[in-house]
Amino acid sequence: MAMASPRATDEDDLDDMPMSEINVTPMVDVMLVLLIIFMVAAPLMTTGVPVQLPKTAAAKVAQSKKPQEVTVDKDGNPSIAKEVFTMASIVPRLRDMASADKDQVILVRGDRDVPYGKIMEVMGLVGQAGFTKVSLIAQSPGGAAAVPPAAPAGTAR
Repeated sequence: MAMASPRATDEDDLDDMPMSEINVTPMVDVMLVLLIIFMVAAPLMTTGVPVQLPKTAAAKVAQSKKPQEVTVDKDGNPSIAKEVFTMASIVPRLRDMASADKDQVILVRGDRDVPYGKIMEVMGLVGQAGFTKVSLIAQSPGGAAAVPPAAPAGTAR
């Protein structure tokens, strides 16, 4: 008598076959738990050591002054605080300002129709007066004036 061999298509044998797919659900669960742990723990790692600070009678550090603006209008005339000057007459005013505070930040604004050379000439006069922190102001595409940070001492932008 011949005996029938078991076939691979029997339902009982399908349970015994190795699974060829990766089950990612447990991995996702572990990753979400780790994410929550790091989200809770990260702010705790940034706190410093608690200390009792000493009290002092020293004066507070002075805040930097508001920058002074030198504007070049569409005719090429420089002005300071709505007071219009000529190229020759602005130098004494700038020197007076520099004698009061050489660390004052000067922002140079110029009309878009003014030639670049004229604006550079005004920047040169500001530098000759003794200011070392000179910057240009441009308008950002959104419409608000973009104010650059002050230049380090001894440099002009």
